Amino acid sequence: MGASVPVVDVGPLVDGRAGSAEAGEAGRAIDAACREVGFFTVVGHGLDPGLLARLDRHAREFFALPEADKAAIAMPRAGRAWRGWFELGGELTSGVPDLKEGLYFGAELPADDPRVVAGTPLHGPNLFPDRPAALRDDVLGYMAGMARVGQAVLGGMGLALGLGRRWFADHLTGDPTVLFRIFRYPPGGNVGEHTDYGLLTLLAQDDRGGLQVRAPDGWVDVPPLAGGLVCNIGDMLERLTVGRYRSTAHRVRNRSGADRLSFPFFLDPAWDATVEPLPIAGAPPADAADRWDHASVHDVTGTYGDYLTAKVAKVFPGLTGG
Repeated sequence: MGASVPVVDVGPLVDGRAGSAEAGEAGRAIDAACREVGFFTVVGHGLDPGLLARLDRHAREFFALPEADKAAIAMPRAGRAWRGWFELGGELTSGVPDLKEGLYFGAELPADDPRVVAGTPLHGPNLFPDRPAALRDDVLGYMAGMARVGQAVLGGMGLALGLGRRWFADHLTGDPTVLFRIFRYPPGGNVGEHTDYGLLTLLAQDDRGGLQVRAPDGWVDVPPLAGGLVCNIGDMLERLTVGRYRSTAHRVRNRSGADRLSFPFFLDPAWDATVEPLPIAGAPPADAADRWDHASVHDVTGTYGDYLTAKVAKVFPGLTGG
């Protein structure tokens, strides 16, 4: 399983050759990976490798600061916007603190945006540190690039599902919920078993390794590939495709003896979107008993914003009153 995580060249999709044979081939490769593994590595994405190198360097500079300096942008300062820094052990997975610290970012919104004025959860301006000042431009540039890649991957899925390349953009991700994280795992750091909430996750990771995926015969490693982005599908894509695509449980175990940095980017449905199952042939929905959390993604009701807010209440209860 570890060696079988496929590598998909999404260059034809990023380049916009929607009607080309190459784009169709990329879409079919994505479809096969989503059906068989739930994880794949994206290459040909066109992102500037220098940008990720700068992001990594400046993130390490931030995490090396004294805690008092990092606390200047602590998450409680952003309230329900869910932005800023949290300390080691500050995030929960299934009620258990993870051994990692992190920075949370989202779409950069001005204070007078109607959603911010209304106090909509997970909407607001980001909290950026004074040092290193360059981290702000790194983050915003990286998020913009990752959004383009994510939309291209979803376009490939749309082609493979017979919906057309524009289907996701027209129905779910025209104004997506965009979330970006930078995590530092110290030696021995970890995050517990989980699946992701939304549609699509694109992950850049350093060369330390530690990402593991649950396979039928146990946990297997997803090794870093230079220049590659690990892509996995979330619970809402499993729901949308009626089980054709399965969100795969994963975790992190940093056994490298050094700090590990990872950069997960989440491209999810619009806040007010309702994710309904598609009229496509798929595998029968997985029984809740088969999932790591014994919950069914097919029982979700309401908007994606309602769903995500409930999830956040369990991860950071102090920020939501949950």
